[in-house]
Amino acid sequence: MRDMNLANKIVAYIGGKENVQSLTHCMTRLRFVLKDENKADKEALEKLDIMQVVRGGGQYQVVIGTHVKEVYEDVISVLGDIKSEKADSKANGQKLSAKIFNVISGSFTPIIPAILGSGMLKALLQILVAAGAMSSTSGTYAILTAASNAVFYFLPIILGITFGTRMNVNPYISGVIGAALLEPNYTRLLVGSGGKTDFMHIPVVLMDYSSTVFPVLLAICTYVLVDRLLKKIIPSAFQVLVVPMLSLMLVVPITLIVFGPFGIYTGTFISDILTIALGKNAVLTNIVFGFIGIPTVMLGLHWALIPVIINNLSTAGQDFLLPTVQATAYAGAGAALGVFLRTKDVKLKELSFSAFVPAFLTGITEPVIYGIFFKFRRVLFYAMSMSAVAGGLCGVFHVYASQLAGGILVIPSYTPAVDFAIAMTVAFVGTLLLTYIFGFESGGSAGGASDGTASSQEVPGAKKTMTAPAKGTVVHLNQVSDEAFSSGTLGKGVGVVPTSNEIFSPADGEVVTVFPTKHAIGIRTEYGGEIIIHIGINTVELDGKYFDIFVKEGDKITSGQMIGTVEFDKVKEAGYDTTVMLIVTNTSHFHDVRIMEPDSFQDPVIQIE
Repeated sequence: MRDMNLANKIVAYIGGKENVQSLTHCMTRLRFVLKDENKADKEALEKLDIMQVVRGGGQYQVVIGTHVKEVYEDVISVLGDIKSEKADSKANGQKLSAKIFNVISGSFTPIIPAILGSGMLKALLQILVAAGAMSSTSGTYAILTAASNAVFYFLPIILGITFGTRMNVNPYISGVIGAALLEPNYTRLLVGSGGKTDFMHIPVVLMDYSSTVFPVLLAICTYVLVDRLLKKIIPSAFQVLVVPMLSLMLVVPITLIVFGPFGIYTGTFISDILTIALGKNAVLTNIVFGFIGIPTVMLGLHWALIPVIINNLSTAGQDFLLPTVQATAYAGAGAALGVFLRTKDVKLKELSFSAFVPAFLTGITEPVIYGIFFKFRRVLFYAMSMSAVAGGLCGVFHVYASQLAGGILVIPSYTPAVDFAIAMTVAFVGTLLLTYIFGFESGGSAGGASDGTASSQEVPGAKKTMTAPAKGTVVHLNQVSDEAFSSGTLGKGVGVVPTSNEIFSPADGEVVTVFPTKHAIGIRTEYGGEIIIHIGINTVELDGKYFDIFVKEGDKITSGQMIGTVEFDKVKEAGYDTTVMLIVTNTSHFHDVRIMEPDSFQDPVIQIE
């Protein structure tokens, strides 16, 4: 999770930004080159939420762990214009889609507790009203409803701040851009203007941006481009005043002129197509919408469907689309419960269960969307598939809704109620089983998700052992000449003093990260082990020279597979320790991580229990 307070304290305790000559990071630590190491307060640093401080090789190393990249970005933003070494600026080999999902997921991470709390409160209010314990017209209900709705209504502002932070622009300008979409002078235009106005004679189609996600994301992406352009052409002496002003003048109108119509016209198009298609072939239409339903909600395009549903209910007293909309909610609930049952990570268990409750009880899916689907794309596909199946069943059974309501408490309002319940059970149980049986990808880099909520998946019957990552003499970590490894701060493991140039996979699993300098590889094993192969000590300084790694992020690998080679003799000639470390970074997720005494290279060196 992003923590600017931690970044500010790190900078203060290493002697301030004026004491920093350069900064880089490797797989687990920040590597400062300080002008005067005596100005750094090692004792104060070690009291922070870090693992360790190591001094050596001309560097002042602050050991963070596997979420070091986020802390590095925060520290860089505090330092401002500081020299950063090559290793940090290289692309990390992630696919574009993975980068986009990770940025969006990271933007939602800080606000997930607010979303979960609001979702739980909305669910509680609905239950109290349904049980007759509270009146929906009372002041108490209105106040608590305000508390439960606020995070969703003002999502463009909150998301503007978090997404702006992730995109390395001023987060408060980003928040103001989001706020402009909800500001009363704009929202008054929505009333009595026929849904249209103009900006400097350019037509503007008006829409309600409350609770929307993608308009503000697109707006901040535009702001990033505008901000960079303006800073190139405006003298630095005037930037503090002129750049924010011009950014707001340009980005807000562009957002309203371009992104509003896109949402309205796209949503209306989907609505019209579904209305026509339902009359032609209800089964096929429900299958298709069941599959695209969740992405439609994620894009905010579902709002265009609400008027159609309300019109059907008011004129005909029934609607055949809403049951399939509810299938997406039950699939979301099944996804959240599947993650809860599958993962061993305590934080992810808390998140997934808190998302499950409102989705299952009341059909409120925002916590699932923002906490689960944006993080785990495989689970999103499971839910989309089972929503399609359930939608098809609703079409076959001719299920219709008689009121605009969702959740388990209103199942009797659907007709036939039993058939509706069967379809929703398929969506819920099917997604749950797919998630539990086939698992889900971690949301971050090696050693856990970047936001601290990585899963520890376990495949029943998987072999829970690891072999050495290189041929040579296996040594205990306490014999390794790097304090962060030898102390066990980063996790349990072993070192190997190599006698050949090959690097091998220690277990079956998936490559999560290949560090740009090729000296470190992150792997997630079949049984949930998050491991790092760290080749040599301080070899990040070689910038990939003498290293050749054959795998990339996302590759499936098997135990004993050769995944790279290193010219260890040349690494040694360059003055670096060649010990290869194998570290289980999520040691605490298992009952025990035992170090073995191998008789040969093929024998296990680590046993997971």
